[in-house]
Amino acid sequence: MGRPMSRNLLKAGHKLVVYDVVPASVQEIVAAGAEQGSSSQDVASRSDLIITMLPDGPDVEKAVLGPGGVLEGARAGSIIVDMSSISPLVSQTVGKACDAKGVEFLDAPVSGGEPKAVDGTLAIMVGGKPEIFEKVSPILQSMGSTVTLTGPVGAGNVTKLANQIMVACNIAAMGEALVLATRAGLDPEVVFNAVKGGLAGSTVLNAKAPMVIARNFKPGFRIRLHQKDLRNALLAAEQYKVPLPLTSLVQGMIVSLMNEGKGDYDHSGIVTAIEKMAGIEVAKPAPESKKVGAD
Repeated sequence: MGRPMSRNLLKAGHKLVVYDVVPASVQEIVAAGAEQGSSSQDVASRSDLIITMLPDGPDVEKAVLGPGGVLEGARAGSIIVDMSSISPLVSQTVGKACDAKGVEFLDAPVSGGEPKAVDGTLAIMVGGKPEIFEKVSPILQSMGSTVTLTGPVGAGNVTKLANQIMVACNIAAMGEALVLATRAGLDPEVVFNAVKGGLAGSTVLNAKAPMVIARNFKPGFRIRLHQKDLRNALLAAEQYKVPLPLTSLVQGMIVSLMNEGKGDYDHSGIVTAIEKMAGIEVAKPAPESKKVGAD
């Protein structure tokens, strides 16, 4: 995600200093025009705005708060924008540490996966102070088609978790529907085309149903990352005393798929858990063989 997002910042005319623990990722963006940093601390010391994009909360805490991390290099008055999808409780912890040093902090997770990161059309959900959001918003717009302030620090990730709940449950429901249609002898593509213009239509349906029907599970957003997001949603739900029964069911499906070695499937692959239970694969019906007879 960070590489295409960096490319779009460069295309918009911004100067970048980049660092990653994976050297190949750094070299690709340096070749595109960025400067290379030697550590998270070094990048922060050379920047007024520091953007982090990492897999999960512990990675953010290590990169920002740990030895040689962003806070060790950041100057008072600089701004850190964490665009990782993590627990809102971790965002609040990092925000408090930044505040203690006089550094501003926004949590700004994204939705859209790698395809929209490449296109620069991510949905960006931001938590933080309105005045800091106003400063950073034009830069975020280089990476996203929508940039929305959702509340104080942590609100961006609460919004992202809400997004991920809806996406996962939508994919699971789509899977049940297409499996039922296939079992009944219908062409799932015809069913998809029949319902997509009605109330059941959605961006998720339009993006994921064709992938399932084509048996294309090349990842735009990986199952293992969606598992992480639903885990964070369930942890937040426990903290806020909110039952999430549907999320718990889909999380169980995703964990079973990871145990089958499907963690790197696109999350449209959630459908395969339902297919396994039903003993049938979503597919176009086989053409009827023509009978040839003679008088």
